[in-house]
Amino acid sequence: MSEDKESNVEEPLTTEQQQNIIDRATDEMGKSTEMMKKLSDEIKKLEAENSDLKDKWQRALADYQNLERRTQVEVSQRVSSKTNDLLLNFINIYEDFIRAVNVLSKDNIDTNGLQAIIKNMESLLHENNIKPIDAVGEIFDPQIHEAVSMIVDETLDEGTITQEVSKGYISGKAILKPSKVIVSKK
Repeated sequence: MSEDKESNVEEPLTTEQQQNIIDRATDEMGKSTEMMKKLSDEIKKLEAENSDLKDKWQRALADYQNLERRTQVEVSQRVSSKTNDLLLNFINIYEDFIRAVNVLSKDNIDTNGLQAIIKNMESLLHENNIKPIDAVGEIFDPQIHEAVSMIVDETLDEGTITQEVSKGYISGKAILKPSKVIVSKK
């Protein structure tokens, strides 16, 4: 048994062996440090690339959202414009019916059928929030009135509408047709 005990005891390392172990450990540490530096550089590079891609993604998203908003506004404006064009054509037909009733009434012709059609048209205008523009007695507003003539009238304030030549119509905030008016001047 005493031989077993002696065989298990390791002999002390020589100085040269110790130096070899230290050199290998130093080599390994150098390689690890170099590898850590490479990994650190790679991480920095990937972080910069990630930041750049994130910035590009955010810009693309903002561009898309702006495009979507502009498209919605443009579509809404086109629909509104086409609707207003259609309503203006309808108003012109409505006014033709009114003129026809006035002419036929002067000749004592029965206009009950036309009157019923006009009431239906007025109902349609009302349902679509289309209102006539009040003009006579109002002060001239170039946004809703179109002056076709001026008359001198000392009794009225400058720019007062004295007569309506053609009725104007408004739908919400949109002017479908300006009132054609005669305006006073001093």
